[in-house]
Amino acid sequence: MPSWNELVNALEAQKTDAEKTKWLFGNLIGALQQVGKLRGDRNVLFYASAFLQKPQAHPMFLQITQEEINGFMSSMHGMDWSKGLTLIMHTPGGITNSTETIVAYLRSKFPNDIEVIVPTYAMSAGTMISLCADRIIMGRQSQLGPIDPQMPVGGRTVSAVAILDQFERAKKEISADRNMAHLWAPILPSLGPALLQEAQNAIDYSEKVVAGWLMKYMFNGQSDAEVKGNSVANYFSRGSDKKSHGRRIDREEARAQGVLIEDLESSQDLQEAVLTAYHLMTIVFEKSPAVKAIISEQSKMWIKNIAVQPPVAR
Repeated sequence: MPSWNELVNALEAQKTDAEKTKWLFGNLIGALQQVGKLRGDRNVLFYASAFLQKPQAHPMFLQITQEEINGFMSSMHGMDWSKGLTLIMHTPGGITNSTETIVAYLRSKFPNDIEVIVPTYAMSAGTMISLCADRIIMGRQSQLGPIDPQMPVGGRTVSAVAILDQFERAKKEISADRNMAHLWAPILPSLGPALLQEAQNAIDYSEKVVAGWLMKYMFNGQSDAEVKGNSVANYFSRGSDKKSHGRRIDREEARAQGVLIEDLESSQDLQEAVLTAYHLMTIVFEKSPAVKAIISEQSKMWIKNIAVQPPVAR
């Protein structure tokens, strides 16, 4: 398997911009086609974000949003629906409602067989999409993350779980010592009833949809599907004493909760094809205005381009 540097050197060896573009996308499509062959002649989609290469871009240009459904529809046009779908995911996450729309569309086309491969990161809403699959394929370097909803409060984004936890802490401390009410007085107005209810609603919503997907797909036919689905959804939402929305949940931790995980390293050929596709996609983001992309093994693609100013050195 060529390293990232070797791929960059091979790209730079091409003489013209047209040759570089042809080489880059030709090899990327070729890697996706190899993934499809190795997984039993399946359809393959690669959904990726440039959140690592372009962190200075506005988050809405890097996250899963409502416009992605157009990309999935375009990239999946003409697929053989009788074959399964292998979805390669690389994303920091995004909007929960958009995620539900994407999953509904994918499952309407592939109701019986979707697998997700995580080369490195499928965080937050990316984890939610991964948990709608029949199985997830992860390497040693791969990670999922907590699915607790993030909410805008006072000009910044905070976890809905943290909002409820802070309110419960206030109640506990004030109940134990009435004098603590004076210390909490400046803070509690920001935790108004509407915000608390919205936080609870957001948590319940994300857990409910993920548990439903797990019951219907990954745990389908198992006698304890409902119990397992609710347990996994709860764990990823507010279990394991998670203190950071970006915390790493590796394959062993996910597997310990009952999530069906296959090791990427179990097939050297598959690992090489997936990581080659991943490296080439990162080069696309490095060398072009692309911030998000959905590309199929049939060469159909949707790419979101924006002009991003490079960070200023200080």
